[in-house]
Amino acid sequence: MIRWAYAFVDRPRDAFPRACAFWTAVTGTRLSAPRGPDGEFVTLLPHGPADACLKAQAVAAGPGGAHIDLAVDDPAATAEEARRLGAAPLHTEPGLEVLRSPGGQSFCLVAWAGEASRPAPTAAPDGTLSLLDQVCLDVPPEAYDAEAAFWAALTAWRPVPGSRPEFLDLEPPAHVPVRLLLQRLDTPGPAGAHLDLSCADPDAVRAWHQGLGATFVSRGAHWLVMRDPAGGVYCLTGRDPRTGRVRRRAGAAGG
Repeated sequence: MIRWAYAFVDRPRDAFPRACAFWTAVTGTRLSAPRGPDGEFVTLLPHGPADACLKAQAVAAGPGGAHIDLAVDDPAATAEEARRLGAAPLHTEPGLEVLRSPGGQSFCLVAWAGEASRPAPTAAPDGTLSLLDQVCLDVPPEAYDAEAAFWAALTAWRPVPGSRPEFLDLEPPAHVPVRLLLQRLDTPGPAGAHLDLSCADPDAVRAWHQGLGATFVSRGAHWLVMRDPAGGVYCLTGRDPRTGRVRRRAGAAGG
């Protein structure tokens, strides 16, 4: 059973301070003390009684991206199940298993530490609410079916067809603060992942984020693609930050 989940912001080391400053601002959090051999890990701590569900990692090579950590009672036993389902082991230590999914996406299994209180949405200066609550797995077309089967089996979360044919939602139980979305890419290539925020008004949140150094990239059916000050891509979605559901506008098709 998945007890909790953490979204991870992975950014290059030389841009890591910019990433941390931006993501703490837009999520209403503060940084923990650094951890790891080189101080490469931090947790973004909510203000108030809620438990954290967002962490960041400085990576030595590549542009970074995102990944998900799943908190479970027994990481070693869950890793054995993940390997049976087709995952490849990358690293193991007490309380931590790092693996790669059949389609090439890295993820971690960590020991549950009693996390139970979900963070509330964050209010922008104008009062608009948003919530970082989803990791989107960007899956090459040739790996999509295997990835969908793997993640549905590993998490036991309910698969729900997305708002468009290329999307599959894996909806966790209400106590888990981070969702998974699988997106089938149009062309072959490496697997990747990015973070999504649900927004009461994506354009209002876009303006706030741009004031903090983010860049607008493009507009989708009910999402905006953005780039943070460290160069990482993320999306602002038209999902309700309180329910996670896509809000349908009158007269809108799909969504």
